[in-house]
Amino acid sequence: MSAFEDREKGFERKFASDEEMEFRAHSRAAKTLGEWAAKKMGLENADDYVRAVIRAELGAGGAEDVVRKVVQDLSGSGLEVRESEVRSKMDEFLAVAREQVKAGE
Repeated sequence: MSAFEDREKGFERKFASDEEMEFRAHSRAAKTLGEWAAKKMGLENADDYVRAVIRAELGAGGAEDVVRKVVQDLSGSGLEVRESEVRSKMDEFLAVAREQVKAGE
């Protein structure tokens, strides 16, 4: 194998590792956002709601689907919430999740 091929395989492994870490961070952020929203709505069984939020994150829309779901659910429960507030929380939780995943937590 040439040095070029070795280098190419190294870049491929790093890319795959980075993508896996980003996936884990997004899933963790969606979970935390679901917990935050469940608490705001006063849900007794937050675990079911959190799982639903995580499932929304796994869809084709990713984080957009999560934000849309949480905004609709909060509004549907009678809470006045702006989409920008939910996006801000998602960004905050994603930054924390990236650090946690990077640290191996």
